[in-house]
Amino acid sequence: MPNKKIAFSAGRRLVLAALAAASLGLPGAASAADVTLLNVSYDVARELYQDINPAFEAQFQKSTGKTIQIKQSHGGSSKQARAVADGLEASVVTMNQANDIDMLADKGLVAKDWAKKFPHNAAPSYSTMVFLVRKGNPKAIKDWADLAKPGTAVVIPNPKTAGNGRYTYLAAWGSVLQAGGSDAQARELVTKIFKNVPILDTGGRAATTTFTQRQIGDVLVTFENEVQLVRKEFGQNFDIVYPATSILAESPVAVVDKVVDKRGVRKEATAYLNFLYTEQGQEIIAKHFLRPRSAAVAKKYEATFKPVKLFTVDDVFGGWRAAQKRHFDDGGEFDKIYASK
Repeated sequence: MPNKKIAFSAGRRLVLAALAAASLGLPGAASAADVTLLNVSYDVARELYQDINPAFEAQFQKSTGKTIQIKQSHGGSSKQARAVADGLEASVVTMNQANDIDMLADKGLVAKDWAKKFPHNAAPSYSTMVFLVRKGNPKAIKDWADLAKPGTAVVIPNPKTAGNGRYTYLAAWGSVLQAGGSDAQARELVTKIFKNVPILDTGGRAATTTFTQRQIGDVLVTFENEVQLVRKEFGQNFDIVYPATSILAESPVAVVDKVVDKRGVRKEATAYLNFLYTEQGQEIIAKHFLRPRSAAVAKKYEATFKPVKLFTVDDVFGGWRAAQKRHFDDGGEFDKIYASK
C-alpha cells in the first residue's frame, strides 16, 4: 500500500503541532489578531475545522473590521473534555457526544442548559457509525453480527476515551434491541465483538491509522465522515459497508462560559459557533461528509449520504447520562466486558 496518509502527511503534522503549541501558549504562539479563541475538539474533526476556521475568520473581519484567530486542539473526545475540566482554557468545545459537554456543565464550566443555546440541541451536524473494510470485503462483513465472528479483527477506539468508540459500542448493543433482542443478547454480541478487537487506540484518528497504515484488522468501525475521507484518499484499497441500523451520532457544541467571561470573548465565541449553522458553514460541513442540518444543503448533497435507519441514544438508552453510568463509568458494562476478554 502506498505510504501516504489521509491528512497525516508530515507537513500537516507540523501544522497541527504548531496549532497545538499555539493552543497551549508555547513559544511561537504569539498572535497579532484582535481576538483569539481556542476550539477544543474531537479527534477526527481536524480537517473540518481547518476549513471552517479561515472561512469564519474572513467573515468576521468583513462584518466587524476586527481580526480573529481560531486555535485548535484535537484528541479523543472524552480525553479532550477532561483536559478542559483540568484547566485547558477552551473558548468553545466542539465534541462528538453530549456526554462530554454534560461533564463540563456539571463542573460549572458550561451552562447547564447548553443544549438549548443553539439550534438542533446545539448540534450543527451529525453522522453515524459505518464499517470500512478491505477492498472486495474478503470477510463478507454486512452487519453488526458479522463483527462477532471468530477470526474477524475489528478496529475500534477505546470507548472510555473516544466518542466514536462509545458510539460504536452503543450502536452494536442497540442493533440487537432494535431487532427485538434482549439486553442479555446485546451484551453477548458486544462481548464477542470486543474479543475481536486487537488494540484499543485512545482516539478515532489513531484507530484509522492502525487500520489504514499499520494494516491491522479486517474492519474499522468509525464515523461515516471519517470512512468517507479514507475512501476519498485510498479509494482503491477500501470499501464502505452500511449496517442495517446504526446510531445517530450528533456533534454538539458549547461555549465555555467560565473562560469566555474571564477573557471577555463571549460575543466572538458565540458568533463562531453560530457560523456553523450558516449556509456557508453547513456547506463546509457537508463537503467534509458530515450530515448538515440545513435542508437546502442536505438536498444539494443527498447523493453523498446514503439513507440509513438510525436510532438515538435517548430512544434506546434513556439519554447519555444513563448510558454513561451503566456502560462506561468505572465498573460499568464495558469494564466487565473488556475484563473478560
